Amino acid sequence: MSDRVVELVALVGSLRAASINRQLAQVAADNAPAGVNVTVIDNLGSLPFYSEDVDVEGTLDAGVIALREAVAKADGVLIATPEYNGTIPAALKNAIDWLSRPYGNGALTGKPVAVLSAALGQFGGQWTREDTRKSVGIAGGRAIEDADLGLQIPALPEGGLTDPAIVEKVVASVSRIVDEVAVTA
Repeated sequence: MSDRVVELVALVGSLRAASINRQLAQVAADNAPAGVNVTVIDNLGSLPFYSEDVDVEGTLDAGVIALREAVAKADGVLIATPEYNGTIPAALKNAIDWLSRPYGNGALTGKPVAVLSAALGQFGGQWTREDTRKSVGIAGGRAIEDADLGLQIPALPEGGLTDPAIVEKVVASVSRIVDEVAVTA
């Protein structure tokens, strides 16, 4: 690729300030390879629920406009999400709904996406990753399954997310998305 900086956004599916998934997104931002910038977006809970009745140009919520613009400008997307009751958190699903519009030309269209999840269950958020990939794919994004990362919170090493082995896995996910950006550039 050229000398241009690859821009990624990391959407955080958790609303909790001390969320481990928020921290996971920050690890991606703090350890992004040279030439890659990761912007963390963690205010998905402030978006209104999606409705075509309020998805009207000129009256859109400022947070929706900002989210759509950030994702549209990005080269790729990371999603850091917990697993709630075996599936995707409502705030994240709502954000994907907003990003899927206008139909066929939403901000996610054609973007490579990786889903990262730290969860309590033995499968490290497998169901939320599957459901998120499905939703992102229907919304027009290109879910890159081999860029996904699932972490079991109880099995994290003593250093937690800052453990070099974990950082290496996060960087590998980021690098895989960058590879996809290079393929489509």
